[in-house]
Amino acid sequence: MLKAYKYRIYPNKSQMILLAKHFGSCRFIYNWALDKKQKEYELNQKNLSRFDIQKNIPIMKKTDEYIWLKEINSQSLQASLNHLDIAFTNFFKKRAKFPNFKSRHNNKQSFEIPQYVKVDFEKNKVIVPKFGKKGITCKISRTFEEEVRTCNISKNPAGQYYISILVENQLSLPPKVAIEADTTIGIDMGVKDFAIMSDGQKIDNPKHLAKSAKKLTKAQQRLSKKIKGSNNRAKARIKVARVHNKINNQRKDFLHKLSSKIVSENQTVCLEDLDVKGLLMENESYTSKAIADCSWSDFMVMLEYKSDWYGKNIIRIGRFEPSSKLCSCGIKNDSLKLSDRIWTCQHCGAVHDRDVLASNNIRLFGLIKENIPLGQRKYTPVRYDSALAESEQESPKSLA
Repeated sequence: MLKAYKYRIYPNKSQMILLAKHFGSCRFIYNWALDKKQKEYELNQKNLSRFDIQKNIPIMKKTDEYIWLKEINSQSLQASLNHLDIAFTNFFKKRAKFPNFKSRHNNKQSFEIPQYVKVDFEKNKVIVPKFGKKGITCKISRTFEEEVRTCNISKNPAGQYYISILVENQLSLPPKVAIEADTTIGIDMGVKDFAIMSDGQKIDNPKHLAKSAKKLTKAQQRLSKKIKGSNNRAKARIKVARVHNKINNQRKDFLHKLSSKIVSENQTVCLEDLDVKGLLMENESYTSKAIADCSWSDFMVMLEYKSDWYGKNIIRIGRFEPSSKLCSCGIKNDSLKLSDRIWTCQHCGAVHDRDVLASNNIRLFGLIKENIPLGQRKYTPVRYDSALAESEQESPKSLA
């Protein structure tokens, strides 16, 4: 099983210069290889492989024009070519757009170190090729005993350096537990309340971006008044980046704690397969900002991999299921608006909190999808389409 550990590193001035050279050189090799592949295909209709291009790097180092490449770890340069190959593979498999040239003004700069990285836990040092035997000072919060596979050093817009270390242990993922109705929970994602559970529990939305809006606005206003290219503008830009970085850290801390709590307390979690990108594009600007601040996609990813670690189950239902509109009596309220937070069924008179009803229906749809007996529950399970009616001959009451 693969696992990554991320630590913050504190390079000295000479190491910062060498890190900047590594960032720039790996970016240069990536752009140079992308340009070479494009020109070769346009002229000769031939696709150059990673290894065809890699042969030129030792030759380039011997020339006066590219002699500065000798200062850079050769494996990091080769890793840039591998990243380009992966980018083309993702493009041809329609998982991503055509690869673009990398810019030095990109928000995040990084390079990979495939081998020969060691961690000295006693001295709080990371020994990296080309950076000396004394290593780079590192703030180590967790230790590991497994062998290091690959590493990635990055720099964020706030000027902070991090190293991500990928290790592989001999453990395998635990088997998934059996899906049962009594140990299954449904979760509906929202903006007012971040998550609404099928047991009635509501998790407040911390709204980290909204809470730091004034501080962020002031920092951005000060940045806008600085002369472009000046040192004061560079300092102001870092202050803006630090505010964004703090918001991001607060958000990730909240998501990690909540996802760990949910996975540890439940055996199966049912989620709605939300089209977050579509929601951001369709909604108005103020709603889009609130949706983006929630980071639903990151939260779902955390639930996915943490459930794999501990042998729990994640069930996703379709995004077009009428989770908020379907009453427990089986009547679908097509006239329900987004502003209607509580609604009354015209057929049976039941009063529903739309978010709690949605979480219960998400749990219901997930269990029906897995053909699991539903058992005792707050809401009576119902069928609402012909496909389910044909697949199950029982009445809704018999499923309760």
